[in-house]
Parts: sequence; structure tokens; C-alpha cells
Amino acid sequence: MTYDIAIIGTGPAGLEAAITATIRKKNIILIGSKNSSVKVEKAHTVLNYLGLPEIPGSEMAKRFLDHAASMGVSITEDQITAVYSMGSSFVLQGAKNSYEASSVILATGVVNGKPYPGEEKYLGRGVSYCATCDGAFYKGKTVAAIGGSPKEEDEAKFLCDYASKVLYFPLYKDEVSQGGYEVVREMPQEILGEMKVTGLKTNAGVHTVDGVFILREAIAPGQLVPGLETVGPHVKVNIDMSTSLPGLFAAGDIAGLPYQYIKSAGQGNIAALSAVNYLTQQALKK
Repeated sequence: MTYDIAIIGTGPAGLEAAITATIRKKNIILIGSKNSSVKVEKAHTVLNYLGLPEIPGSEMAKRFLDHAASMGVSITEDQITAVYSMGSSFVLQGAKNSYEASSVILATGVVNGKPYPGEEKYLGRGVSYCATCDGAFYKGKTVAAIGGSPKEEDEAKFLCDYASKVLYFPLYKDEVSQGGYEVVREMPQEILGEMKVTGLKTNAGVHTVDGVFILREAIAPGQLVPGLETVGPHVKVNIDMSTSLPGLFAAGDIAGLPYQYIKSAGQGNIAALSAVNYLTQQALKK
């Protein structure tokens, strides 16, 4: 199936885009976490969202999700690791499935921090963002998995079904569940290699590995979408939220400062309307 619009991200921008596109009777797929945005959910009190004064973040997230559900919007839980422009459509590679859509809205939030030295250089040559996508390539080998949050532990466990040894580097202080991997409490600093990955350097030394899996909630836009024009950690957008790739739109924190929930929702609305207009223009050309 080819969807009219694929929306990646279930924060304010993604949910608003999905609601607006649904009202415009487009066949959409909304991909992300069914719990919406952790950033919203953990906010203590939001003071400046019009019509929702002094609302706790957890209640705001619930209202966002309830509104979307009331409009018939469903969420497909998956992590998109790559988006490829195929000319007249886009292919989205997920950890669970692949998807095709005529247009795409990126609402994935912003990735904090810079890439590790060597991360971009060895992407596809030993560096991966998806264990379930690429784990089978490391059968009988040694891999490192860098986890940004406890929920990434399932990805590390999956790697244990293939790799002979999995070194798990948690970037958080929470207790790590047992999963067949070796927990290493060291801070990754650099990915080493020659033609492909050969090691991971940390603050305590160098670990010899055949691959490095960087498990984050979001992937930097330039790595997520090959050929996409970016400015630092953000996607370069026009006033209609269009990007350098026709048919691809971006909204919310990924589109730049300020990081405000009400701004994100507004941009999600604009991105959806722009995507609908793009689809109309494409249909007229046929």
C-alpha cells in the first residue's frame, strides 16, 4: 500500500499533522510511540498553551492522544531508520516493516548532541541505528550497542540472538535488566575503523568490535534522509514547512528553535496542509 502521507513522530507536531490530514480525508500512516512525546509527558507544568492554562505535561499528552484517537487516528509503533526519495514517492525503512508514501512529514524532534567521531564515516560500514534491521549481518561477531534509554535494552537483547558477544553501553544511570549482553559502564567517545568499523573508543580504553549500534529515540535528519538539506541539528524549511526534497515536509523541534509545544502543533498543521496541496498539484500533473 502507498499512503498519501506518512507522518513520523507522535509529539504535538506529528499528532496535529495527522489530525489535519485526516480531516482533509487523506490516507495516512502515523509512525512513532503510542505514548506520544516523552518531552511533553515529563513537563511539570505548561503555562503558555492557548486554551490549556497551567496544564501538567502528562495531562497535555493524554489530551493530545485522546483528540487524535477521537478523529480515528491510529499510531503504528515502529522506529524509522531511513527515508529514501524515489522520485514520485518515498520509501521508509522501519525496524519492523517498510512503508511507502507519496509524501512525508518529519516530526521526530531534535537529536541532542553531536554525532560520535566516526559515526557518519562508518554509517552502513559497521555503524547502524537499528538492531532488528541489521542484527543478522553480525552472526557470530562482536558488537557494541549504545543505549540512550532503558527501552533500548530490547534492541540489545535482540542482537544477542545473532552476535557471539554484545557489549551494552547504557548512557543512563538506571539499573539495566539482564539480557545476555555484557553491560559496560563506560562513555563512548569515538568509533574506530579502516574500511569498516574495527573498534569503539571509550573514556576507559578501546573495545575491539565488528559493529556499533547507536540506539536513540531519534536519528539526526541528515542521516535519516539522504540528501536532505540541514542546518546543524535541524532541517532547513520554508514558511510552508517544505524542505529541500519535494514532497518532504518537517515540523516541530526538528524544524528549529524555539522549542515550544504550541509552535510545534502549529507547524504540524501547516505541514499537513502543505502536503495536501503538494498531493493535489501532483495529481494535476498526471
